[in-house]
Amino acid sequence: MNVKLLDSSKEKMELRIGESSPAYVNALRRYMAFEVPTMAIEDVEFRSNNSILYDEMVGHRLGLVPLKTDLKSYNLKNECKCKGAGCAQCELKLTLKGSGPKMIYSSDLKSKDPKIKPVYPQIPIVKLLDGQDIAFEAIAVLGTGKEHAKWSPGLIYYRHVPTVKINKQPANSEEVVSRCPRNCFEVKAKKLSVKDNDACILCNDCVEFTNGDIEVGTANDFFMTVESWGQLSPSDIMIKGVEVFNAQLTDFKKLLADVKE
Repeated sequence: MNVKLLDSSKEKMELRIGESSPAYVNALRRYMAFEVPTMAIEDVEFRSNNSILYDEMVGHRLGLVPLKTDLKSYNLKNECKCKGAGCAQCELKLTLKGSGPKMIYSSDLKSKDPKIKPVYPQIPIVKLLDGQDIAFEAIAVLGTGKEHAKWSPGLIYYRHVPTVKINKQPANSEEVVSRCPRNCFEVKAKKLSVKDNDACILCNDCVEFTNGDIEVGTANDFFMTVESWGQLSPSDIMIKGVEVFNAQLTDFKKLLADVKE
């Protein structure tokens, strides 16, 4: 297997994974999406709330606010030394207090750790009218996407690298070019050629239109995209996902050894 970085930014990373299989690439996707821990609000204790929204609705909105995550400073509660009782290494306290008339945004959340704060400051929480107020204390913890979507670090997806082959020059080359939704073909010197093989989305319209003169298939290579919600960088998501994958493979190897004995 070989990996090539195609594009990278703070929010998105695109890779080409060569000489692999759908099973392995999908396993990587699942580990990154559902096994990489991030920080999210889990418990909320309201001191006051006479806004239009019930406590439960405000709590649900708070849980879906993505928080910057520091994996080096915090542990999953089931892996913490406190054994899930709750301590500074597995829990983070956030507070909010506001009075109307105003809109309460995610930026109004005050975190005890300056490194853990809302990714997007302008997420609306609740609108307060004149005379309304809200005050609460929230606890954020690490969790994984397999427990709840609020802990998912991002959107990870992949697709096969396509292979487009012209077996025979079709009689209507110009129309093949115009019909392709991804502009994969071009006509040069009155001959149809593949301009952008990787852009193909395997719709097979060109195959059906030319009665098989064009052949479309897939290689054992894959395009993988990692789009972060902002809690972690795309590279951190991939690195942590591979680490968790390797750790579970090691545990599985030990279990197999015990069975053999």
